[in-house]
Amino acid sequence: MNKQNTICAIATAAGGALGIIRVSGPEAISIADSIFTPVGSDKRKLQERQPYTLTFGRITDGSGNIIDEVLISIFRAPHSYTGEDSVEISCHGSSYILQQVMQLLMKSGCTPAAPGEYTQRAFLNGKMDLSQAEAVADLIASHSEASHRIAMNQMRGAFSRELAALRSQLLHLTSLMELELDFSDHEELEFADRSELLNVADKIRQTVSSLVGSFRVGNAIKNGVPVAIVGETNAGKSTLLNQLVGEERAIVSDIHGTTRDTIEDTITIGTATFRFIDTAGIRDTTDTIESIGIERTMQKISQAEIVLLLIDSTQASQQYALLAPKVLPLCKGKSMIIAYNKADIVGDTKQPHVADLTSSEYADLSSVDEILISAKTGQGIDALRHLLCTLAAVDSDSSNGVIVSNLRHLSALNTALADIERVLDGLASGLPSDLISQDLRSCLYALGEITGGEIQTDEVLGNIFSHFCVGK
Repeated sequence: MNKQNTICAIATAAGGALGIIRVSGPEAISIADSIFTPVGSDKRKLQERQPYTLTFGRITDGSGNIIDEVLISIFRAPHSYTGEDSVEISCHGSSYILQQVMQLLMKSGCTPAAPGEYTQRAFLNGKMDLSQAEAVADLIASHSEASHRIAMNQMRGAFSRELAALRSQLLHLTSLMELELDFSDHEELEFADRSELLNVADKIRQTVSSLVGSFRVGNAIKNGVPVAIVGETNAGKSTLLNQLVGEERAIVSDIHGTTRDTIEDTITIGTATFRFIDTAGIRDTTDTIESIGIERTMQKISQAEIVLLLIDSTQASQQYALLAPKVLPLCKGKSMIIAYNKADIVGDTKQPHVADLTSSEYADLSSVDEILISAKTGQGIDALRHLLCTLAAVDSDSSNGVIVSNLRHLSALNTALADIERVLDGLASGLPSDLISQDLRSCLYALGEITGGEIQTDEVLGNIFSHFCVGK
């Protein structure tokens, strides 16, 4: 892609009162001048005006017909979002007006921007590193307070600073190792105490491991905490899903086995986003399609962070005895909520307590709670929502630190973690410096991929920025 051309794109969603068109590149200001006429006593061209100023005027076509009255903002390189000369045209939000202005810009020499091209130019021009650029897309897509905070924190460079500190320590280790290689003929020389190197390398391992571990929280914040709603047929799972999401999302019927596949929906409760999964009812069946649905139920239990086991209170003992042996082995490390449904039938009595929550069968679970609800009337649903938020552990401060939420970053961090663990093994076993140095360089490379310092190909960058919206 030619980085010297001038690009333009509509940067606002259709249907609003106002629309913004962004123009960036070496000819941005002169092209804007060619279609724009200032209104008022100051008739200076845009090229003659100071940056960070607004100019009111009219955009006209080649025949002198007025397309719209607009405001134009001027930004001069390198002090702009992209690091290039840029203008932003604020006009009325009519799709006709926006398209007419776009056509005029293209006739005057602009090229339509590709998805993410403005942010890609900002990265290539050194305005931000790659992890910050990716945070721009996350910020646009943020759907909760927590996901917004993670994206904003990363865009402002918190993750980049953490990585820079790690790379600085790694470079120090590498330099000491390679200095020893330069003087390998003098076996008596040792430029770094091996125990000190082990200590530094272990601290790096701990930091990288902590970043890898944060992905579980980051992914849940970004994509929603997966909650599998499981139970027997006709326990009220679909009714509960509809109650939680506030609409008729799933078909509700008295007929057993109505839900034969998983149904998912995402909602935000407080600061946390949840991805609720309504699953096929668990029972013994000879129906081939229903059996496939039950197999998928078991898969979703394995993928969930929270398992919401729904028990029909009118037959609690029987249902729990059937479900517990099938569900509990799949819930290692997960949180479980045992929700006794149909409180509207059994009354406001104390919940059945069919489960012995002190039993050893819950030893492998992260937590287990019981609650009495009515999916039909809404009784206990607010308490259930509060419990879900507590288990999600996404409070107002949880996303203030550095949290990884990007799969590309996780992959690079896992590579770096494997590299630094090999360094530790090598130092402990007395491997030669050249072998240890190779793993150190590999670790440096993996961390550099996150910020973009080690990414050289347009193909990789194109893949990353292709997921951005046009205009950003």
